[in-house]
Amino acid sequence: MALVGVALVLLVGALARISGSGGGKESPAHFLLQGKVECRFLNGTQRVRYLYRYFYDRQEIVRFDSDRGEFEALTEFGKVTADAWNRDKFILQDAKAAVDYFCRNNYGVFQRGRVIGRRAKPTVTISPTKMDPTSPNTILLCIMTGFYPVEIEVQWLKNGQPEKEGVAFGEELQNGDWTYQLQVMLETQPQRGDIYTCKVEHASLEAPITVQWERRSSRSARAKIWTGIMGAVIGVAFLAVGLFSYLKAKKAIPIQPPAALVN
Repeated sequence: MALVGVALVLLVGALARISGSGGGKESPAHFLLQGKVECRFLNGTQRVRYLYRYFYDRQEIVRFDSDRGEFEALTEFGKVTADAWNRDKFILQDAKAAVDYFCRNNYGVFQRGRVIGRRAKPTVTISPTKMDPTSPNTILLCIMTGFYPVEIEVQWLKNGQPEKEGVAFGEELQNGDWTYQLQVMLETQPQRGDIYTCKVEHASLEAPITVQWERRSSRSARAKIWTGIMGAVIGVAFLAVGLFSYLKAKKAIPIQPPAALVN
């Protein structure tokens, strides 16, 4: 894009002039200069908004917004650059035309490549963990993988009621195959009988996905109790059978008189 090369040259020159005019201070030997382009679509290409944003050391200083139609200085540092670009007819007209030749054109490219309108359903799981064995708190992680697009709604419920305390959202991470993954944490103190639900809503789903988790320790305790009871019952049964067999065998043995009495 012709605008990028011309704009960057002008911006670097403007930055050098500004930093060189500040009380004799020399320009920094190294600095970070970034240009970011955004195309925002509403109802396909019915309404398109083009943004061209410039950053100096991670701070946005100049922006072109097609809705505004000119470059805007966001800091005093970027005022000289914005004024220079607005006076340059080539740069200004090129930026205005980018709505069509850049945004609308690329929309068609992605649409033919089946990127636009693509949907991938998330896989949802819950993973419990304890950060501190001595703490009553449990960390529940709701893990969503393989979804597209990136927009997704996640909510934690406790016994059917939304949980807000102890909830922390991670960052959506790219998988490298046009899908994303996300983790949402809930730190809580589960009590016996509590049921936790991770509710996920996404454009690929006709209805929300809900995955439940119940404190395993309570189920484990009940299982151990029943195992103990069954073991005791089986033990008593074996003891009864053994005692019955012993008494029956003892009764069947004839009593022999002493040898002296026989003679």
